[in-house]
Amino acid sequence: MLSTIRRHWVFSIYLAVLAASHVVRLMHPVDGQPDSDESVVQVSAVKGDRLLPRPVRIAFLDRRPSATDSPPVIVLLHGSPGDNGEVGGLGEQLSAHYRTIAPDLPGFGGSTWDVPDYSIRAHARYVLQLLDSLHIERFHVVGFSMGGGVALNLAELAPERVSSLTMLSAIGAQEYELLGEYHLNHAVHGLQLAGLWLLREGLPHFGWLDDADLNVEYARNFYDSDQRPLRGILQHWEGPALVIQGDQDPLVAPAAALEHYRLMPQSDLRMFQGADHFMAFRYPEKLAEPIGNLVDRTEKGVARTRATASPERIAQARRPFDPQSLPRTSGLALVILLLLIAAATLVSEDLACIATGFLVARGTIGFLPGTIACFLGILIGDLLLFLAGRFLGRAALRRAPLRWFISDADVDRSSAWFARRGPVLVAVSRFLPGTRLPTYFTAGVLRTSIWSFTLYFTLAGAVWTPLLVGLSAVLGETVLTRWAFFQRDALNTLLVALLTLVVVFKLIVPMLSLRGRRLLLSRYRRLTRWEFWPPWAFYPPVVCYILWLGLKHRSLTLFTSVNPAIPGGGFVGESKGEILKGLAHAPDRVARTRGIAGNLGAVARVETALLHMTELALEYPVVLKPDIGERGSGVGIIHNRKQLTSYLTSADGDLLLQEHVTGEEFGVFYFRRPGEERGQIFSITEKRFPSVVGDGTRTLEELILLDDRAVCMARFFLDRHADRLELVPEAGQRVPLVELGTHCRGAAFYDGEWVRTPELEAEIDRLSRGFEGFWFGRYDIRTPSVEDFRRGQNFKVIELNGATAEATSIYDPKNGLLSAYGTLLTQWRVLFKIAARNRETGSEPVSLAEFFRMLRRHRRAIERHVQA
Repeated sequence: MLSTIRRHWVFSIYLAVLAASHVVRLMHPVDGQPDSDESVVQVSAVKGDRLLPRPVRIAFLDRRPSATDSPPVIVLLHGSPGDNGEVGGLGEQLSAHYRTIAPDLPGFGGSTWDVPDYSIRAHARYVLQLLDSLHIERFHVVGFSMGGGVALNLAELAPERVSSLTMLSAIGAQEYELLGEYHLNHAVHGLQLAGLWLLREGLPHFGWLDDADLNVEYARNFYDSDQRPLRGILQHWEGPALVIQGDQDPLVAPAAALEHYRLMPQSDLRMFQGADHFMAFRYPEKLAEPIGNLVDRTEKGVARTRATASPERIAQARRPFDPQSLPRTSGLALVILLLLIAAATLVSEDLACIATGFLVARGTIGFLPGTIACFLGILIGDLLLFLAGRFLGRAALRRAPLRWFISDADVDRSSAWFARRGPVLVAVSRFLPGTRLPTYFTAGVLRTSIWSFTLYFTLAGAVWTPLLVGLSAVLGETVLTRWAFFQRDALNTLLVALLTLVVVFKLIVPMLSLRGRRLLLSRYRRLTRWEFWPPWAFYPPVVCYILWLGLKHRSLTLFTSVNPAIPGGGFVGESKGEILKGLAHAPDRVARTRGIAGNLGAVARVETALLHMTELALEYPVVLKPDIGERGSGVGIIHNRKQLTSYLTSADGDLLLQEHVTGEEFGVFYFRRPGEERGQIFSITEKRFPSVVGDGTRTLEELILLDDRAVCMARFFLDRHADRLELVPEAGQRVPLVELGTHCRGAAFYDGEWVRTPELEAEIDRLSRGFEGFWFGRYDIRTPSVEDFRRGQNFKVIELNGATAEATSIYDPKNGLLSAYGTLLTQWRVLFKIAARNRETGSEPVSLAEFFRMLRRHRRAIERHVQA
């Protein structure tokens, strides 16, 4: 007990120190600081091949000879980790005759450290931006170490600007980097990145590790970079080239330089005897001579290019890569390689073994050391999984909620079963991808003997590891194909198991509760009742018919002429406030409405809204909604000052403040053909707002789920009333579920023909004829008295929709799908006939290009709506 308390105290103290470390780091963030002799420019951040609207600082050394006005420019690119100090001495030597530019690449030195992309390709784009800012059009480039990858990307991105290319102890062909295979190298770099990130974030260091040489930025440089394209760039570089290498380089194999020399038949090779990777800053005076010689010959136009290279060299360059050219690793390099292989197994055991087999086949390492490295890495990884299950999984089983379902007796029984079946399970999991992690972790959770388990997976690994490495070494690429089929079958098995779990948890488990059963019913009804289908499922036949009508009338956008007084005919993007102004001749028939400009600040919008409420004599509740709406999105019923402020603070775009008209709501679809004296009502929709009635015992959630209509939109209603689902309404108490007459937001639509009267038709016609240029659309109307409404009295229009309005009475449950389509097709035939008549009298439809621009503007406006 005492030891447990001590562990908790130690852990608590560690967390407190770690938190203090993070606070110090937040208060004093570490970033590159340019040296006093460096210049600085601001460029745009780079992500992939895109420039981002975010500034990045580039620090650089700019040296030039005093006696020359326009000397040739040499760009010197450092490696990783490092900064331009690596090539600073070389720059000093060369600056006697040339202008040298040596940038600190982003993530290093005095440049910005925090950038979205640290890859060699992104660095090449940063260098191009730097040179653009200095108005340097042509330049020679020298790439040292990782900088060689940046130089090659520069040569690909701007071949017309790169005069010559020098690879100085530089990376290039993927086959000579680390383990020689991209995915395995990427896994190693990912492991390195994860380790450095964990050290930085999980160790209290108060900023000391943030500017260490081997930091996260350095690891990101390798992890973000892809060397696979570099071979192709080397094969296609046309200009002069020079390869410089030390024959004792432990980081970039001299064989890589030989391969780069072969791939560029125009290149020269200088192999320095006894020199290592760091000769760039140890012997800069020795390197300046061959680099300067290449620059001079290039400037004079006498340097070799690919076009003038010897036929023998060109023939050598065209030969495919020979794996036998890879040298066998030895000494310290072999130790590092074997450690990397062991570490790579922690990321992907099988891929590490396959890649090791390739290295054996190429002669890079021997079969025995490669197999031992894989085996030890796998052994350590398996043991770590087991221990994670033992110490982490066991702790989870002792806590709620797992302890409610799994007792110690259950664990003991399972452990005994695992002890009997353990050898078989471990052997099967070793040969079946995807099953090792859960098997070994579970073995730890079930208190399996660590000695027994270690014996099991040691024997399994001792069989599996040499088998996979050996097959990869013998069969080469063939094993990858076979392995892909094997993994595919294993994956299919796992997918079947996953599908079974989905069926259990999505279908069988929900059937055990009232909520689950009713939500399944809700999903079924929404699938089988067309009125709940999403637009993409319901409207394709209608869209096809509209296209046919457009072709028939020789204008795909003819419908935009249906209402000349409304932009686009009211099809998309129209201002609802401006449309209501067209009914100004009948102010008693329109809900009081004022606009609120979207370019006002939040405080100004609130003040404007309050002023409008005073001028219009409005009291809460009021309606706030976007001036450009879509299916009720962004519409809010505002009941107090707090809601008003909240809505206007978060809303975007032009808005409308409108009187909240109480009573029943109807949709009246009207049209009038040009030249006709009277129009007619095409359809009337009765809109009912769903509600539930309390019984004094059931919660609001239960009432929603048990209501025959409300259950169809149960998810929507449950989310909308999430904060009061446990409320138990009193017997007979009616609880409204929605306040808006929008079908997609819960309102129920029924055929409202029963309210049609000659008096109502006459009043709607009078109202419409007073709106000059309006011929077709649907009024959304509210009235406190249905009887008054039938007499054409005591109602107010809250919205008027144009070309995209539809006869919403089709959503009456009594209507079948074919009946709904028939009504909509008739509606569109009428619309096109009216639009055609308007075109004859001079109302031209919008162009197709303008129509698509309207759609884009409308979509952007909808994305900004507040779902109030």
